[in-house]
Amino acid sequence: MKVLVLRFSSIGDIVLTTPVVRILKTQLSDAEVHFATKKQFKVLLESNPYVDKIQVLEKDLRPLIKQLRAERYDYIIDLHNNLRTRLIKIALGVRAYSFQKLNWKKWLLVNLKINRMPNVHIVERYLHTLKPLGLKADTLGLDFFIPEEDVVPLDWLPKEFQSGYVAYAVGAQHATKRLPLKRMIELCDKINKPIVLLGGKEDYETAEVLRDFFERPAHSEYEAGLNELGKKTIIFNACGKFNINQSASLVKQARYVFTHDTGLMHIAAAFKKEVFSIWGNTISEFGMYPYRTRFTVLENKKAACRPCSKIGYSACPKGHFKCMNDIVFDFYLP
Repeated sequence: MKVLVLRFSSIGDIVLTTPVVRILKTQLSDAEVHFATKKQFKVLLESNPYVDKIQVLEKDLRPLIKQLRAERYDYIIDLHNNLRTRLIKIALGVRAYSFQKLNWKKWLLVNLKINRMPNVHIVERYLHTLKPLGLKADTLGLDFFIPEEDVVPLDWLPKEFQSGYVAYAVGAQHATKRLPLKRMIELCDKINKPIVLLGGKEDYETAEVLRDFFERPAHSEYEAGLNELGKKTIIFNACGKFNINQSASLVKQARYVFTHDTGLMHIAAAFKKEVFSIWGNTISEFGMYPYRTRFTVLENKKAACRPCSKIGYSACPKGHFKCMNDIVFDFYLP
């Protein structure tokens, strides 16, 4: 039996589909599982043993449809459910089961603050597409497989980080899903341990400011005072220096992971790390919180304007950004 899974983007969403892929491969007799995604996300699936073939979408949908027609699939599992996946389903003309996006319920929550969202994780909603095939959910959580060449040895890090560190994913696709710089400084000070900052090239400058703030020059006149106060925060800026699999390797080796609502949050969940997830204009009630791992949500529940979007903005629409500025960092790390 040959099955096609559709999910074109993005990092976190693709990681969240991995239980579906695993169950298809392990519970269907002689299953051949193909996964169609955008070219830039192929790397997330190349080492996944449950994926037999990756079909790549580039700029034009037509070449992909031609490739998919030649495969003669038995079923399509559509975990994206947008215009392009609908066109693929029409073109291939085989039986398809599609993820329900619940857009109108999200609209009610964003615009009228009426919560009709089901109290289930989005992974469970993805898994619902497998019920017509007689497949059952397992309890194994998310998967993420790091190729051997991308495993980061700890001796690549400065000596102070080799005995243990906290990972903090400072990036996010939209500004209203990221802490302001001042609050990042407060958070890092509260963590009070060696911290590896993770993100893309676009996060490098912000991470450098954080590194500079906590930098301790050799034989600093303040060193004794900092030690007396128990100040242990030091920063290694890894933003833009590692690819996504290498960043995942650093997440896997971290003691704890702090992260905004971003793809590395779900990668951390795949490794069963203890996650501290930071939420701004979006909320965990959309069903995207860390899956099957221990986690703490850091958010401002008193901000009546939350959620102001199901995705995010380049700036707070109201100008005050209370959802991030007023978060209380209430946690303890032993």
